[in-house]
Amino acid sequence: MIRRGLLVVLVGFFIALLIMPACKKEEVAPTEAPREYLLEQVGKTAIVRLYADGFEQLDVNDQILAYYLYQAAIAGRDICYDQNHRHALEIRDILEGIVTHPEGIDPTVLKGISDYTKLFWANTCQYDVRTMVKFVPEVSYEDFLNAATIAQVNGADFYLKERETLEDKLARLRRSIFDADYEPMVTNKNPPPGQDIITGSANNLYEGVTEAELKAYKEKYPLNSKVVKIDRRIVEQVYRAGTNGIKPGLYAEPLREVISNLEKAIPYAGPRQQETLQHLVSYFKSGDPEDFRKYNIAWVGNDPVVDTINGFIEVYKDARGVKGEYEALVSFVDQKTTKMMKDLAAQAQYFEDRQPWDEKYKKKEIQIPVANAISVLIAVGGVGPISPAGINLPNAQDIRETYGSKNFLLSNAVEVRRKAVAGRVLDEFALTEEEKELSRQYGAAASDVLIALHEIIGHGSGKVSEKLTADPSEYLKEYYSTMEEARADVVALYHIWDPKLVEIGALPSSKCAEASYHSFARGDLLMLRRIKTGDRLEEDHMRGEHMIVNYLKDKVGAIEEITRDGKVYLVVKDMQMMREGVGELLAELMRIKAEGDYEAIKELVNTYGIKINTEWRDQVIQRTEAINYPSQAALIMPRLTPVLNENGEIVDITISYTEDFTTQNLEYSGKK
Repeated sequence: MIRRGLLVVLVGFFIALLIMPACKKEEVAPTEAPREYLLEQVGKTAIVRLYADGFEQLDVNDQILAYYLYQAAIAGRDICYDQNHRHALEIRDILEGIVTHPEGIDPTVLKGISDYTKLFWANTCQYDVRTMVKFVPEVSYEDFLNAATIAQVNGADFYLKERETLEDKLARLRRSIFDADYEPMVTNKNPPPGQDIITGSANNLYEGVTEAELKAYKEKYPLNSKVVKIDRRIVEQVYRAGTNGIKPGLYAEPLREVISNLEKAIPYAGPRQQETLQHLVSYFKSGDPEDFRKYNIAWVGNDPVVDTINGFIEVYKDARGVKGEYEALVSFVDQKTTKMMKDLAAQAQYFEDRQPWDEKYKKKEIQIPVANAISVLIAVGGVGPISPAGINLPNAQDIRETYGSKNFLLSNAVEVRRKAVAGRVLDEFALTEEEKELSRQYGAAASDVLIALHEIIGHGSGKVSEKLTADPSEYLKEYYSTMEEARADVVALYHIWDPKLVEIGALPSSKCAEASYHSFARGDLLMLRRIKTGDRLEEDHMRGEHMIVNYLKDKVGAIEEITRDGKVYLVVKDMQMMREGVGELLAELMRIKAEGDYEAIKELVNTYGIKINTEWRDQVIQRTEAINYPSQAALIMPRLTPVLNENGEIVDITISYTEDFTTQNLEYSGKK
């Protein structure tokens, strides 16, 4: 599971990350120019530069390994676009054709199209990655058509079908680009009358099928397939390259390129990582879930300096919670921050023994999980350019219980977001000077530990009832992801008070717990700025956070709303009461997961997690717009460039930070 910082990272913790300033200033040598973090802001999306300090100190084999894994990530990037919407790649080609052939286009129109293109790249489609709601260009269709026509004259290739004109193509795609009411949500778990969660969602994970038809259908390739109806027969179309008599499937060519780069990477990996990558290669060839299982087991038992996540993994985009969105991330261990993660992981059994749930749901022998702070080199698809703050994988409950998990804090992604947008909202949304001072002193340290607790202790904790014959996700269905993210959140919120964290040096003071509680309450209010229309939440992390805060406010009474000078604030009324309420909710969420209690989680989510106060929402939007506060941050990745010898062999990799967001995305698309 991922924490979308925004994430990752995600919603609750990332909001905390955005409103908390860093603890210390960036140390820059006197001869160096000050670093750029926030390069631009497009609407409510900040475009920030990601730095990967320490890459130059890696062994050259690790650098070359990272380079080929980086290329493998880029090779699979288009898959996620296609999964998000059936026309996403066509739309992207049109946008990229216009911005690369701009001569003669009206500057105002060009800026509007360029801004829309940047948001399209940031969200990997025309739907906001947080709210799942469609966004549209701030130019007219007529101006857009005119700009595309000029770009075509300038030499842009719009990949027209046989006998299709540019005007025909844009007319065909017009509603997908310009009509906010047409297929308004990429994932819709509360569809309008006459639609279900499949037909009411605009993603490209299904075609021609309904939710009712799928209830009786069992996929053989649940994560990595698209389910379609052909001649009134339901068929799975599998994402795979093909091998040894297994026919190629969807996106076979890009997957072959992914495989090619993975195979080039293998010689530079250590023996155990070589085995892991071989399993990943086998999986992309066959598409077989058993190969993916072998890969996950090998991956979780390996702790290399340079690592990758690549595959069809998180199910947030699927209203059923079944289909995996393609994602790829390449990273190396951040030695400076990893000590806290490893110290925390070493205490996993300590925290498990102190969980506030029934003894029968506690693990008695926890393997120390892999836990690292990492510096991200590239993140695409489901994890980028808008990235998580933390990651815990694998998602399969039986693998986690038997083999353990790997947990990552994306330290450089977290840090750059702090530096780029820190501190803008503290004065606006913190009610008292005490809250503000707590955040200034302890906010950054608290947020890092909350993410670590969420991933290491949260997702890795607990065991399910023996009566369950399948993964809990199959019992809890569309509510599983909300439940699991909320469960990991309240694990973190419960244990942030444990004195063990100060004892092992993970936290500088118990005051960090107070700062984290204030921030979590404020964060739910601040989250409302993302919900421009309607009164419901769809995204799982948002639902989970909202459920927690509303439960603590409405049922426990630990959080209260206060209005001062016409402005609403969410304030922690009683710290001890809040922790007790967190423990109460945590015990129930663990019971629900362990017993597969669908009706109980449905009741919790629908009571506390979905509906929003639209008056608060409208006010929060006005307040954040007044301070020009971004809703999310998209990353510009470092550039890795191979250095070749006279024989054309790679002997070194250089890293640079000079590209802008447009140049980088055009390069990834092969347009630069």
